[in-house]
Amino acid sequence: MNIFSRALAARRIALCVGLGLLGACASAPKPEAPAAAAAAVNDFPTQARVEYVLGCMQEHGGQNYDNLYHCVCSADKIASKMSYEEFGQAQTFTFLFNTPGERGAEFRDPPQSDKLRKKLKEAKAEAAAACFPK
Repeated sequence: MNIFSRALAARRIALCVGLGLLGACASAPKPEAPAAAAAAVNDFPTQARVEYVLGCMQEHGGQNYDNLYHCVCSADKIASKMSYEEFGQAQTFTFLFNTPGERGAEFRDPPQSDKLRKKLKEAKAEAAAACFPK
């Protein structure tokens, strides 16, 4: 299913809810589920991708087309390796890992902290190897 089909389905649902015609709209055809691979790559919101790319470009010397190309490639590779939910949690665990004291324990101690930080690190390493010239 492409983006236009999803947008049309969303408009149809919004119209039904807005008009209070849920019973009448219940028989409307339901959009088919997107392929798992497409969903995995496309579940990152645009804002999250832009924030990642801007941060990546800053790490690699600033905003220019070379960095843009490589950082967009990196964002796509990471999105193909993990879901947005996993990515968000991994970033949170990573950024707050060094918080001192008991407050930091929430980010250091859970079993998923190690698992997700490792998964993010591996995804970034694979992205760097595939997207950035040596």
